[in-house]
Amino acid sequence: MPAESLRWSTLEALKNSPKGRLKYSPDWLEKGEDVLSGCSMPPSLPAISGLILTRLSPQSLLKPCSLGSPLRDRSPGISAGAPTSVSCPTSPKLSAASPLSPLARLLRPPANTEGEEEQEASNGEPELSPVASPTPPPAISLLSPQLTHMAGGIRICEEQHRAKAKAELRQRQELQEKLVAAVASREFEQLKRFEELMELKQRQEYQSMRDMMEKEAQESIGRQEKLKEEQRHRAKILNLRLREVEQQRLREAELERQRQAEGRERLRALNAVQEEVLQLNQLLEASTPNQASHVLDMTSYSTRANQLCSQVSEVVRTTAEGNFPSVEDMVVAERALQDMRLLIRAMQEEAARAQERRRREEEEEARRKQAELQAKQEEQKKSAERSAKEKIRKQGLQTKAEDSTLKWHQELQDFADKCTLSFEELNNTKDLQTKKLKMELQKAATIPVSQISSISGSKLKEIFDKIDKLLCGRPVQSGGKSVSASHHPSGLDFVSYKLAEKFVKQGEEEVASHHEAAFPIAVVAVGLWELHPKVGDLILAHLHRKCPYSVPHYPPMKDGTSIEEYQRILGYRVEDSGVEVQDSFLKRMSGMIRLYAAIIQLRWPHGNRQGESPHGLNHGWRWLAQMLNMEPLADVTATLLFDFLEVCGHALMKQYQGQFWKLIFLIKEDYFPRIEAVTSSGQMGSVMRLKQFLENALRRREIPPAKGQLSPYFWRS
Repeated sequence: MPAESLRWSTLEALKNSPKGRLKYSPDWLEKGEDVLSGCSMPPSLPAISGLILTRLSPQSLLKPCSLGSPLRDRSPGISAGAPTSVSCPTSPKLSAASPLSPLARLLRPPANTEGEEEQEASNGEPELSPVASPTPPPAISLLSPQLTHMAGGIRICEEQHRAKAKAELRQRQELQEKLVAAVASREFEQLKRFEELMELKQRQEYQSMRDMMEKEAQESIGRQEKLKEEQRHRAKILNLRLREVEQQRLREAELERQRQAEGRERLRALNAVQEEVLQLNQLLEASTPNQASHVLDMTSYSTRANQLCSQVSEVVRTTAEGNFPSVEDMVVAERALQDMRLLIRAMQEEAARAQERRRREEEEEARRKQAELQAKQEEQKKSAERSAKEKIRKQGLQTKAEDSTLKWHQELQDFADKCTLSFEELNNTKDLQTKKLKMELQKAATIPVSQISSISGSKLKEIFDKIDKLLCGRPVQSGGKSVSASHHPSGLDFVSYKLAEKFVKQGEEEVASHHEAAFPIAVVAVGLWELHPKVGDLILAHLHRKCPYSVPHYPPMKDGTSIEEYQRILGYRVEDSGVEVQDSFLKRMSGMIRLYAAIIQLRWPHGNRQGESPHGLNHGWRWLAQMLNMEPLADVTATLLFDFLEVCGHALMKQYQGQFWKLIFLIKEDYFPRIEAVTSSGQMGSVMRLKQFLENALRRREIPPAKGQLSPYFWRS
């Protein structure tokens, strides 16, 4: 821009000025010199200027003169623009008030401007210097024409330079004015361009806003179209889903019809199976031989047939509520039918063998009658000896159980051994799947028994139903898995055996520690015994094996039997560390007798009360009578009698009344002294408890119910 060039021109002019030619010295401040002294001092000629003027003047021998004027000498000897001062010491100076000489007038410069003339006229004094000065011009004393001519030449030169400077100044002013005008014009044009640019920006912004609004409108229209398209798509999907739902409903309706048809077909098949099972059961009952020698064998067949009928009835009972039998139910029913057929076949084979045995027995009977005739005389001879032994036996007590009791005990043990042999394959299998099934069945049988408690009746019934389903061969949940005893041919026998073993173990451990636990465990055992008699027989077998005093039976020591083995037969635990201590032994025996005493007096409240209890109070009376017919054992007899009477004494009292009190009186007067006779002084704790119990009972004529009995309110909880 012009302003830039003017700025640089100004700097160049300042650089070329006298002050701009000053040389900078870094030592000015240290030396103390005045930097601008040369600029502030008045201009003066050097001393050599006088010598030069003297040599140039022909009249140098005249008297000295002084010359002082502000002349600008362009000669090489005098620097341009420097003021010149020549003084002569011998000539007097011309004062400002003295008249001018002709030479001074000649050397006077012409008037430059009208202002100067007016100033000169007003002052009335001649002007010797071309530049107005507040000081009076110096006086000039000239004696030489050459010097005057030289001064005139200098003046003329100065005038020329001044005119030239004025011309240059005018040019610069004109140039400056042109530059200013150009700058103003340029600024005006720039302002116009700026205004045009602003208008252009406004138009562009307006256009961009209009484009943006149009774009937004287009986008809004596009979004609306997209929403409409999405709505149409959703409506299409909804219609498809509605059609799918309708098709699904039709398929489900068709499946339901098929399920109903299959269910009705399974129901008809189940009814046919039940009818055939009942017919086979009637056939079995009708074909049961009446001979006394075969009653025991036929009873096992009848018991098994009743179990199979119960299984089928349980399946039918579920269908009586409006439900169709499932495939699993049909499998259970068909398996029960197959077992019933096999049972009938086995019974028929057994009947054939029985007939053969009866024929042989008849032949043997004939031979025996003949032998009896021969031995009749010998029998008469020995009758006296037998009568004597009988008298001796009546005077004292027995040392072992009766033959019928021992026979019943042995039959139970044989039945348990036979059941063990039936699932021997399951015990000794090497198949991983079979081993896994065995563990799951054992857990399903034992874990619910461990959960039996007197917390609530609903919980107890839930445990009973779960065990009942397992014994019926139906699937149950155990450990998050579904398991069924029907998955293996020996599964039901294995489950029944382990379940009975667990019940006896609970009496041995849980009831021994907490006497009140005997009643909830016993009521579940009795309920299962009513529906599944096989379980009850196994419970008795395990109980007799672990506690022979529950028979009651005092096993004699046979020849060749070691002491450790004989102690195991008596019920002691024999380990590597030695034989079990007496207190622990009595505690376990007490728990099992308490469980047995609770079983004989309870009935399952949700079962069929019409029939008799499978093992009722008559067995408790038999046990008590046989215990009193046997010689007492030290510390054992007193403990077991006290536990038995404390648990079921109240029930026996209500059942037998006067006969029971006669029995209690007999114990107190006749049997208790025998117990004291065989008991040492260190074993009198159990004897004293029994004595106190008998005395309180006879004095009050009342035996209170045992603690822990389940009240009617318990079954509503």
